[in-house]
Amino acid sequence: MTERANKMAIMPIKKLVMSMAVPAMISMVIQAMYNVVDSIYVSRISEEALTAVSLAFPLQLVIIALVAGTSAGVTSLISRRLGEQDRESASKAASHGYMINIFYSLLMVIVGLFFARSAVAIFTDDLYLIELTTQYISIVMIFSFGRFIAQAGIGILQATGDMIHPMKGMLIGAISNIILDPIFIFGLFGVPAMGIRGAAYATVAGQILSFVYIGLVIRNGRHEVDIKIRGFKPEKKIFRDIYVVALPAIIMQSLGSVMLTGLNLILISFTPTAVAVLGVYYKLQSLIIMPVFGLAQGYMPIMGYNFGAKNKERMLESLKFTLKIAFIIMAVGTSSMVIFPKPLLLLFDASEDMIGIGVKALRTVSLCLPIAAAGITFSITFQAIGKGYASLVSSFIRQIVFLLPAAWLLSKGFGLQAVWYAFLIAEIGAIMIIAPWLMRELTKTFKAWEDEKVFLRETL
Repeated sequence: MTERANKMAIMPIKKLVMSMAVPAMISMVIQAMYNVVDSIYVSRISEEALTAVSLAFPLQLVIIALVAGTSAGVTSLISRRLGEQDRESASKAASHGYMINIFYSLLMVIVGLFFARSAVAIFTDDLYLIELTTQYISIVMIFSFGRFIAQAGIGILQATGDMIHPMKGMLIGAISNIILDPIFIFGLFGVPAMGIRGAAYATVAGQILSFVYIGLVIRNGRHEVDIKIRGFKPEKKIFRDIYVVALPAIIMQSLGSVMLTGLNLILISFTPTAVAVLGVYYKLQSLIIMPVFGLAQGYMPIMGYNFGAKNKERMLESLKFTLKIAFIIMAVGTSSMVIFPKPLLLLFDASEDMIGIGVKALRTVSLCLPIAAAGITFSITFQAIGKGYASLVSSFIRQIVFLLPAAWLLSKGFGLQAVWYAFLIAEIGAIMIIAPWLMRELTKTFKAWEDEKVFLRETL
């Protein structure tokens, strides 16, 4: 058994989860910080520019959906195969993950060149907002290869238990973005001022630097898996095994784009400032929720490995510990938004109208975060054990069945400030479904393992 595989099998769970999760959590916090800093700089251009970035976010979620969803599928498959001591299949899964992300990169070039403006026009008929948003999102899409291919390597390394190199890769991207933002946006050190385009170029430049670093690590390091690009031979079974988890995860993440599109349409019917407030909330929320996703990145390979090894006790212990830490993080985040909404909004150069809408919004929406901690943990658990469709169903129920209809009904019946309660309604509704579902699934799985042990004992 290799050192990393041995760690996943025998290291005490609390120590293991934190050793795997802390590097990912740090990198996720830095990544969230550069998203926030990006919006802070953009808000100094104008409120319209901040609104444009908010309108672009649902389109960026399409990229995030492909990145995160496919990474979940590849990471889950690699960790399960390593748990089964099948290194050859794990290596094939890694190679397929790389090729899939290269294909995504080419697809985004086409979308960015020919369809970005039409997609933006769905949200508004304001020509100035359309122009600003198109300038930003087209650059992000055309040069998205850095994000896609970097994440392919990051997911592979994390699946094998290596969390340090992925952390460094994401830190390189995030810090580069933070440094380049003011240079490109406002024109420093002889660089021409590019406005909102500069924010986009800073983003993709950071992603490309991250891609270069991760590529060098993959090429020069020693890993639990072997990645073959030259002479790559696609296998239908591996694509199927990846997308059993990845496709539901991609659709699940894409639902966020549908949900945000719907919310933006509801909010912009009141005022574009409400759209900017929602965008600010998501930037601030990322500082809270991204560490939980980092925690989940450390947790998933542990759960997947021990599922493959049929170790019930370690699975349950890692689930309980991860859930506890996620809840604490989210509770701290809720407290900060409830206590300090106005100072947080002023970070984004908020106008009086924006503060008037935003204080109530932040205090209301943030109440859903502690409940979301359980939802995220349970969804990642389903992905880790190869049941990605359950995460998809949960996300669909939360965002499409509960959140959007609730937001629309509240907007019609009670006005703008009531819309924010839809987030809380959605989280409560979803958790009431996914929690008992996961309990039933794990109970059924553990019973099957016990029956198998009994059968083997009786046979022998």
